[in-house]
Amino acid sequence: MQSNIFLTRFVGHHLVKLVKVDSTNNYLKTLLSNFKPLPTGAVIMADSQFAGRGQSNNAWLSQAGKNLTFSIYLKPDFLSAQKQFKLNEAIALGITDCLTKILGDDCKIKWPNDIYYNNDKIGGILIENTIRGQQINESVIGIGLNVNQTVFPDLINPSSLANIAGVDFDLMALLGDILKSVEDRYLQLEAGNYQQIDEDFTQHLFRYQQIADFKVGAKTLTGKITGITDTGLLIVETAKGEQCFNFKEIGFVV
Repeated sequence: MQSNIFLTRFVGHHLVKLVKVDSTNNYLKTLLSNFKPLPTGAVIMADSQFAGRGQSNNAWLSQAGKNLTFSIYLKPDFLSAQKQFKLNEAIALGITDCLTKILGDDCKIKWPNDIYYNNDKIGGILIENTIRGQQINESVIGIGLNVNQTVFPDLINPSSLANIAGVDFDLMALLGDILKSVEDRYLQLEAGNYQQIDEDFTQHLFRYQQIADFKVGAKTLTGKITGITDTGLLIVETAKGEQCFNFKEIGFVV
């Protein structure tokens, strides 16, 4: 563990840097299960993950020392379990706020939790919440971002900041910028500014208000994304009217 001075109030002030781990989320959860006290905003980062996970246990593969793979520990006990997708929105916005300054407005959030540049995936988020009663008690927020890796064997549509911008990035400086942006959005969430977060998230959605094809089961559905429900369902306007879809009920044709 080392103390680091990022331009944040609390996120990243406690930083654990690992050389190799199965996943930073698993490492953080193991610390918590062993009653290791962690301050809110603690960050676990690794040069290499050999069993990183995305949504629904999809694998997250990352070349050692080239990318950012880290987890943030937060205690959003001000947020009800019913509103837990708001945390997803705030974290995704924090990342895109930072990356938009670097890559421009083509950086988008592919619902529910991927970060895209044009039609290419550059990052992903995995949030694992612990619920106590009606409130969120603890959140382990895993973030993977393709930064300086340029070749991605066996993946369909990946890219990286280096591929897009044509330069390599200082990983620690970039981490500090992302943590600052994530903290800003988290504090906005804590202040109860849900409307602004909802509006910004919707405006940053990949293919928002664009006619596109989607996969629903074995069928192809044509429609356009018009918004997100309070519980995080995707709203798609189709020939049959608006329909709402949960995670894994609908897929994007990229």
